[in-house]
Amino acid sequence: MFPRPLYRLPEGFQMEGHRAPPTLRRIPAHPLSRPRGHIALLPSMLMFGVIVASSGLLLMIERGILAEVKTPPPRGDVAWRTVRPEGEDELELQILRDVRNRTLRRVCGHQSMPHSVWALPPGQRRTLLKHIIVNDKYKFLYCYVPKVACSNWKRVLKVLDGHLDSVDAKLKMDHKSDLVFLADLSAEQIRYRMRHYYKFLFVREPMERLLSAYRNKFGEIREYQQRYGMEIVRRYRKKTAAAASKGDDVTFSEFLQYLLDEDVEKMDEHWMPIYNLCQPCVVPYDYIGSYERLREDANHILEAINAPTYIQFPERQSWYKPVTKETFHYFLCNTPQGLIRELLPKYIMDYSLFAYSLPNITKDHCRQ
Repeated sequence: MFPRPLYRLPEGFQMEGHRAPPTLRRIPAHPLSRPRGHIALLPSMLMFGVIVASSGLLLMIERGILAEVKTPPPRGDVAWRTVRPEGEDELELQILRDVRNRTLRRVCGHQSMPHSVWALPPGQRRTLLKHIIVNDKYKFLYCYVPKVACSNWKRVLKVLDGHLDSVDAKLKMDHKSDLVFLADLSAEQIRYRMRHYYKFLFVREPMERLLSAYRNKFGEIREYQQRYGMEIVRRYRKKTAAAASKGDDVTFSEFLQYLLDEDVEKMDEHWMPIYNLCQPCVVPYDYIGSYERLREDANHILEAINAPTYIQFPERQSWYKPVTKETFHYFLCNTPQGLIRELLPKYIMDYSLFAYSLPNITKDHCRQ
């Protein structure tokens, strides 16, 4: 029998609670964890020397553009501390924004990077324009990222335009109707809005976003089980085991192996890197909010676009199963470390540009 898919946690494991997680047992080495070459997870900027999925990023590496770009220090490092305990949250936020802004300026300011929508290859340009939603009434552009509260943001946009009565309306979200995308406009209309409209996006810790997509799409959505799940088991299981699967028992390790083998530009939007979806080096975003500070950052955006005060960012849907700290810890520590190490370079721009620390998958951390 093939190992139980990891979106089904062991009985007794508390997914939503706050008590300490159970002791984790390291799983045996998995065939998917075979190392390729000598790639290793390094705590320094040598990580950026690993081959990246995008040819443009590889060129940046070869020219040394990323040589001084670093992800933030791990939480608990002295850099995060302050002598005023009551100011810790604000200081951490200030450090994050400073790291993010300096990194964006340094990387995106390089002459070899594209600096306009029209400088992008056609495929990348189509992806970007299909993910930026336009609101002409309040004059803003929002680049939506799946698994980063984009459904609730689309509810807000529909209420702002009068297509929905309330952000709390109990109905299935139609992700296309009543929304205007930059891809729907002419080149001249796009240029005007890019120059004059307020622009924002929301980001999320990359591996946590992948875990959220995995649990949702392969644990709940039949269409994804049939379209991607069946393909994944066909690739990574013996024929007899694959034949018995309906695509609903994909393991997290198999999913990550699939991402490792996929071309970034051809990925489904739910696991395509945020960098490729929203091109922060091409679009000068006025504000980059984070999933970790969703409520505060959403309120900032609503105020910035002068939204009516009665419009509030919606509460999390009752059916939504959040990725808790315990759940994230469990999945990372029960996935072959070599597989995670190999996959990280594909998402390294999300980690570096948006100031996320690389995930801690050391043995000491996983014993906690």
